[in-house]
Amino acid sequence: MPRAGWAHAFWTRRGSVTVEYAFILPVLLLFVLGIMDTGRLIWTYTTLNRAAEAAARCAAVDTVTCGTVTATQSYAVTQAYGLNVDTTAFTPSTAACGARVAATYTFQFTIPWIGGAPYGTSNSTALTATACYPPSH
Repeated sequence: MPRAGWAHAFWTRRGSVTVEYAFILPVLLLFVLGIMDTGRLIWTYTTLNRAAEAAARCAAVDTVTCGTVTATQSYAVTQAYGLNVDTTAFTPSTAACGARVAATYTFQFTIPWIGGAPYGTSNSTALTATACYPPSH
């Protein structure tokens, strides 16, 4: 005997909802996790840039705290809040613009890229930041 009314509609459409959900869920998760990964990338770049700027300013202004290359590198690491970065990632130098600090950091994506695009098979990208601060007079 066939079912009638809303109960029949509920039972006949239950399987189609499951199939639709199975198709949409991976796309939705990829989208949400992609937004999170992009946010992490922007935050990491901003933090790296801020650490390079702070270290360049310290090298130009405060010769007690940042009087040597090693001291400037150590100061830059302390300014990279939340990043696990080594002192060798920062390269202080003297340029025409003043005290210059260059920084490099390898950012590891959470989401694996399918087919290696756009960042190749390494699933990471190199971030660089450079800051220059004029000498104090």
